[in-house]
Amino acid sequence: MTPAPYYQRDRRWHPPALTPDYKTSVARSPRLPILSLEGSLSEITGPTFGHSDIDPIDADLIRNHARTGDPVGERIIVHGRVLDENARPVPGTLVEIWQANAGGRYRHKKDSYLAPIDPNFGGCGRVLTDDQGRYAFRTIKPGAYPWRNWVNNWRPAHIHLSVFGRAFSQRLITQMYFEGDPLIAHCPIVAAIPDPRAIDRLIASLDLNAALPLDSLAYRFDIVLRGRRSTFFENRPEGN
Repeated sequence: MTPAPYYQRDRRWHPPALTPDYKTSVARSPRLPILSLEGSLSEITGPTFGHSDIDPIDADLIRNHARTGDPVGERIIVHGRVLDENARPVPGTLVEIWQANAGGRYRHKKDSYLAPIDPNFGGCGRVLTDDQGRYAFRTIKPGAYPWRNWVNNWRPAHIHLSVFGRAFSQRLITQMYFEGDPLIAHCPIVAAIPDPRAIDRLIASLDLNAALPLDSLAYRFDIVLRGRRSTFFENRPEGN
């Protein structure tokens, strides 16, 4: 067996758990040292995901909840690759997304924002990466929305992503933003990340080569699972 290279963890890459300008971090940040618990055999080895578990329409958010027609909003394609720290593809990975609609409202009973619910948009999708680690979704570009942080804070347009390993316990969560959005620079959640290069890793780039003429724009967002320049994951605040 050839020894693999060791990558030193960069603890500056991830934000501190306590970031007072992000108000809810005050109540949620731990006050005691984090304990490391060894995973059980069942947590580490199962369940696994197969292509037979995923329907092709699951990755098409324009069609997978449509009732009376297409959803309202700018049609886009979000695509990219899931890679390890050496830029090798990670095949067979379950990628899930969830998002607000074009008006900035989630299909959730606790979302009380005044924008209307779109009856033809569910806001959720999933897909398995192919043998080259590629994934793609067709969806509607989400809208910005206000949130109760300070008096006039707005979340930039964003899509949440969940990446599974070979078991439910091997799950990473992040979110992607869109190139050129001026609200990114004003978001307290984004500002909690200390390294501007890490913030750049969360911004999907416009990809006109993948756009569908007269149909959909496209954005590319690659996900790097490990290494010194990995994608920032919200549920791994201690680094990787």
